[in-house]
Amino acid sequence: MTLPKICVLLGAAVFTTQAFPCSIMGPLSNVRLVHDADAIVLARAVEYAVPPANSGLMTTGVPDSTIRFKVIESLRGGFTSEVVLPGYLSDTDDFNEQPPPYTFVRPNGRRGSCFANTYRAGGQFLLFLKNTPTGEQTVNWYALAPVNEQIHSISDPWLTWVRAEVDKAKAISKPKL
Repeated sequence: MTLPKICVLLGAAVFTTQAFPCSIMGPLSNVRLVHDADAIVLARAVEYAVPPANSGLMTTGVPDSTIRFKVIESLRGGFTSEVVLPGYLSDTDDFNEQPPPYTFVRPNGRRGSCFANTYRAGGQFLLFLKNTPTGEQTVNWYALAPVNEQIHSISDPWLTWVRAEVDKAKAISKPKL
């Protein structure tokens, strides 16, 4: 396989390196996704906390803009009223076309960075969060996984499956008397 060449400018020297596409080791596991997340919340994309510096430029990498989400329900983890994540607001839906329970990221996350970073303004999203070493939360922790899927309604089959999986995990972790 021939990899694309990328030129990197460091100081006065130009280096050429090969770029590797997003890849993962082994199959994605929606069960692992549920069990390894530090928090799982259902949230609505409300507004920019920090708007993009250039509204005409959207990167597939980590955006310079952040979005404020209002938490509707905390399925696991400490309750918080809002979450702020890097991303772009959009006026179009980006639903996962696979049958739930999902084992792959929605279409926006298949364009280069391994993570979806665009959210429909006013849309509801199921967010699988990890705490970073700096104390922030991120959805960018399980490449190509459905860590921030848009849901259709409160009775969405993906949300229903995740709730059941969270309940199973709680039952397993309870000490037996």
